[in-house]
Amino acid sequence: MPEFTPGLMQEVRSRFAHVDACPFQGPRVFFENAGGALTLNSAVETSAKFAAIPDNQGRDNPAAQALVKIIDRAKSDMALFFNAQGGQFFVGESGTELTFRLIRTAAMGSGAGSIIGSTVEHPASRSAARHWAEQAGKPYISVPHDDATGAVTPAAYAALMTPDVRVATILHTSPVTGIANDVAGISSAIRAVAPDAFIIVDGIQHASHGRIDIAGYDIDGYVVSPYKVFSRHGYGVAWVSDRMTALPLEQLIDGPRASWEMGTRDTGAYATFSDVVQYFEWLGTQHTDSDDRQQRIKAAGGAIHAHEQVLTHAMLQGTGNLPGLAELPGVAILGGAENPKREGLVCFALDHVPAVEIVEKLNAQGIRTHIRKADHYSGNILSPLGLTSAVRVSLCHYNTLTEVSAFLAAMKDIAAGAK
Repeated sequence: MPEFTPGLMQEVRSRFAHVDACPFQGPRVFFENAGGALTLNSAVETSAKFAAIPDNQGRDNPAAQALVKIIDRAKSDMALFFNAQGGQFFVGESGTELTFRLIRTAAMGSGAGSIIGSTVEHPASRSAARHWAEQAGKPYISVPHDDATGAVTPAAYAALMTPDVRVATILHTSPVTGIANDVAGISSAIRAVAPDAFIIVDGIQHASHGRIDIAGYDIDGYVVSPYKVFSRHGYGVAWVSDRMTALPLEQLIDGPRASWEMGTRDTGAYATFSDVVQYFEWLGTQHTDSDDRQQRIKAAGGAIHAHEQVLTHAMLQGTGNLPGLAELPGVAILGGAENPKREGLVCFALDHVPAVEIVEKLNAQGIRTHIRKADHYSGNILSPLGLTSAVRVSLCHYNTLTEVSAFLAAMKDIAAGAK
């Protein structure tokens, strides 16, 4: 059974904007969450509220002082959500921009040595690492991922680690396959050989599925894009360790030494992330009696994971009298149909129906999915599999088995060649 009762599911869905209808298309099933999750109604309201406030932080007036308190509270909420002990949070232009900035700081501020990353990574980290490795005169070590599972292992990193590694990047979850990597295990493998390396994690795809534990990873940077975790576009969130902050930073001359922020930040960005944390807390109260905020967030993450597993299992193996994707003739499931590391996403290809045609036909029936092409975003995953494109179907906990059934019914006809 799904983790959420019908009553709870209805309440969950009521908290999100455009949950079952597109303002441009009309009624639709939203299975494009990896491209950007639905937005909390509370985040929409908060955005409008703060967009109307003319004041800046740091002035000697009640409005400015209130804005500083809101930002401070948001940073405290972020520390709770990510389970971060020490370090600091700040916002920037986007998750990609922050990933580049953290990698640039680590690459240019650390001593002579190499940078290591993996072939499974999104270009947000891989492009940044390769670019700044070249600029810093550091060799780049590329760890191959396993094409069959769509993952990279601690053992794969360990096999190529050298004591002179100064910077390492890790992808938490792939936006192409939905397969999660063992961040703590990979970090341990890196530290066993190069204990002082700066380790930076791309958590952008993982964040909406909950269960983030920075305190348990032994890392130096973690980045998310809030529009993929129920907030809005226009900003990214980064956590950095104190040892990262001790590196030479790009900042205003004679400004605060430990500040990563550049210019006046959007208070509304911080405030809308507090909305996300409050939502996770509320959801956690539906699954635990604990009064501890951290336990509530942890319970929410567990419930999200369990519900999404039910949905992806139904999508792959079928439900009722509808065959699952794994049962369709000529199908290829990226990462394998029985992968326990899958997080709310199924990416597939049919050998007799082009991916672009599948996406178009699904969209015509009000089912929103996305095509992944063997380009600079996804070629690292698709090309080794001999695929030029694939269909990405990405779920979140507000999706339902009824929506999965609608998708499978449409796919049954598409695979059979129905017009």
